[in-house]
Formats: sequence, structure tokens, C-alpha cells
Amino acid sequence: MPKMKTKSSVKKRFRLTATGKVRRQQAGKQHGMIKRTTKQIREHRGSKIMSAADAKIIKKFMPYG
Repeated sequence: MPKMKTKSSVKKRFRLTATGKVRRQQAGKQHGMIKRTTKQIREHRGSKIMSAADAKIIKKFMPYG
């Protein structure tokens, strides 16, 4: 039986936490920071945990965690 492949786009964008939740980067931080308020920039730092419904979809593309 051949190995299942992990989706390349998912491999680059998401990680699993120790408890199995999906961690993602905050959207809207690549460019256009001058337009954003300092509050928005501050709140978009770090990473976020995905909702359960979206995480379920992402986990299908990561067969080996």
C-alpha cells in the first residue's frame, strides 16, 4: 500500500498543537500595514486556533498529523 501524501499547501500553512488542534497564522498581515490602525496590527500578532469545523477539513489533508 503506498503512503498517503500530505497536501503541500496545508504543510506550509498549518501546524497541529499537542492536543490535536490546528494552529494557523492570522490573516491580513502580509502588506498594507499603513492603512491599518496600530490596534489592528497589534491584535493580528501571533497565531490563532482554527474553529472545529474548519480544522476538520484541514486534518483530512494531513493524514499523518
